[in-house]
Amino acid sequence: MADFLLEVGTEELPAAFVSDAIRQWKALIPQTLSEAFLSPESMDLYGTPRRLAVLLKGLPSQQADREEEVKGPPAKAAFKDDKPTKAAEGFARKQGVAVGDLEIRPTEKGDFVFVQKKIAGRPSAEILAELIPQWIDGLEGKRFMRWGDGDLRFSRPIRWLVPLLDDALLPITIENGSNQSVQSDRQSRGHRVLHNTSVAIDQASDYVSALRAAYVMVDPAEREQVIREQTKAAAKKLKSRAEMPEELVKEVTNLVEWPTAVVGQFEPEFLSLPPEVITTVMISHQRYFPLLKTKAKVTPESIAATGILLPNFVTISNGDPAKSDIIAEGNGRVVRARLADGEYFYKADAAEKLEALLPKLETVTFQADLGSVAAKTQRIEAIADLVATQLDVSASDRTNIRRAAQLCKADLVSQMVFEFPELQGIMGQKYALVSGETADVAAALSEHYLPRGAGDDLPTSLTGQVVGIADRLDTLVSIFGLGMIPSGSSDPFALRRAANAVVNVTWSAELPLNLDQLLSQTIANFSQTFPDLKSTPTDLHPQLQSFFLARVRSLLQEEQNIDYDLVNAVLGEDDADYTQRALKDLLDVGDRARFLQSIRQDGRLAQIYEAVNRSTRLAAKGSLDTTTFDAKAVVNPDKFQQPTEQALYDGLVALAPKTEAAQASRDYNQVVAALADIAPAVSEFFDGEKSVMVMDADPAIQTNRLNLLGLLRNHARVLADFGAIVKGQ
Repeated sequence: MADFLLEVGTEELPAAFVSDAIRQWKALIPQTLSEAFLSPESMDLYGTPRRLAVLLKGLPSQQADREEEVKGPPAKAAFKDDKPTKAAEGFARKQGVAVGDLEIRPTEKGDFVFVQKKIAGRPSAEILAELIPQWIDGLEGKRFMRWGDGDLRFSRPIRWLVPLLDDALLPITIENGSNQSVQSDRQSRGHRVLHNTSVAIDQASDYVSALRAAYVMVDPAEREQVIREQTKAAAKKLKSRAEMPEELVKEVTNLVEWPTAVVGQFEPEFLSLPPEVITTVMISHQRYFPLLKTKAKVTPESIAATGILLPNFVTISNGDPAKSDIIAEGNGRVVRARLADGEYFYKADAAEKLEALLPKLETVTFQADLGSVAAKTQRIEAIADLVATQLDVSASDRTNIRRAAQLCKADLVSQMVFEFPELQGIMGQKYALVSGETADVAAALSEHYLPRGAGDDLPTSLTGQVVGIADRLDTLVSIFGLGMIPSGSSDPFALRRAANAVVNVTWSAELPLNLDQLLSQTIANFSQTFPDLKSTPTDLHPQLQSFFLARVRSLLQEEQNIDYDLVNAVLGEDDADYTQRALKDLLDVGDRARFLQSIRQDGRLAQIYEAVNRSTRLAAKGSLDTTTFDAKAVVNPDKFQQPTEQALYDGLVALAPKTEAAQASRDYNQVVAALADIAPAVSEFFDGEKSVMVMDADPAIQTNRLNLLGLLRNHARVLADFGAIVKGQ
């Protein structure tokens, strides 16, 4: 067994690429090794800003010998009169065997020629030399670059290559045009500042310790742990705690090779700024960790429930720890300059009413064919009014919704948001309060952007919920109206995220919205505003219906872990009316999906499945519509020939009021209980001593019996399309 090391040394890599490359190699390297019949005992992946590396331990020195069966031409083409043809000879020659080694075996498609080849295992060194270029070329990422005059593309220029099998250097060359190439060597590089010389790697197994001696921690997990521990220790000395967002920790981890926590400071006077401005400067712009008081009184301006900001921060240096004071001073100067800018912008913006910024929205383009942000704001206001009407909100809520819709984009033209786009909405709330707007309106200016992504907070105020839904519906209808429908991974306007937000906000806030009606109304208004666009309401409505249904399906399966067949059952598969029911009542479709999952888990679904599913399949042979529930209207008891028909009929009559109540309350327990009660009667109807032949020769009796089954199907459809449910899931 041997150890193998590959280190690819580069210019400084983007932090995001380091973690992404490790993730890709984690899948690619084992796959290619397996295909090459090599299996190491373990694999460790490493990455820093200047290198990517893989260390395989317990790798066989060569492949094991193996046998391989190869299928050749049909026997009738390979042999004629028991003599080999040119086809047989060519196949044998290609496989490196004698014609006499060929075998004829029967298959489903007739007799074919086969050969059993014995393949000697190749040395691992040869195979690795072939795989290394594949591993490097196989990495993908954003904004790959070329250097030299060759076609090689990578995240950053490759400067060195260390491929070692135990202590043996594998001869590898990366060519990049006429005058650019990288030859394999056992010389790696140490830390750019603390050990700016080459580092000889004698053995593959020495890699981690050799680089550590050169002030490089190659393991991202180790660097992250050191960063967390040092940052927490630095904060503790100031009787504070560090705000450490996960994304920032991951990014900083891949920005340094030898982390050192350094505490910086800025003038306390800057703490009068909104805390979001300060944290945006530190986190988003400088990659610093803010510090919070641990025993501060909680106020509305707190950025966390346990404290408020200190005029200090922790930065993770990749420089000389002995020069931490100098580093801290330089970092402080940068933060002060940025905060001074923020202070100027804040004072300038707050000096005028937020409403005064509205005319400037005319100068900001939302989309070339859709006009300005000011025009979009007017559309948002109109849609928000439609939503408010559906929800039948109070007069005061409607006033707040209209005002918030008018102001929701005003802060986009503020000086602060122009400089710090991440603060859109947040600064709208701040400036609204300064301008004397109500707290509800102000909160909505921030909340209508929520959720900004998967896992983000959802808006809690009705005003924020309504304006957020209106904003996203306008974007969806408008962009679809231009024919710019997302396809594959391409979604430049984040329409999937917008649709997800509409559904999640509706579910979270339990808003009784008819989304299908809202789409219809919004599309009609859009078509009147933009009559010359190619898309028509006839095109747009089904497109948006399908798009939203796909998002509902995805959210139920991926975020709420509902089984795929149960999602199909509540959305319907081939029934347009049933499918549209989901968009007419999003709350109901979510409730039914979760309820179905619960009764599958507790066994109640199995109790009713057979009776309902069998009835559903046979009911399809009849002509009863899917909306009738009144047994007395479609079934004639005078035509009953067996008591099982009467028993089923009586059960259906008793079921009707329970179904009606379940529809009104969305409490489907009583429907399931009633279906469980009627299941024995269904079983007797089909298989008991007094069972009946549904497809009776008498058309009137046949219709009567099919209507009984159709009624049962219809009652069950209030909960789900049982035909889509898979038995035994």
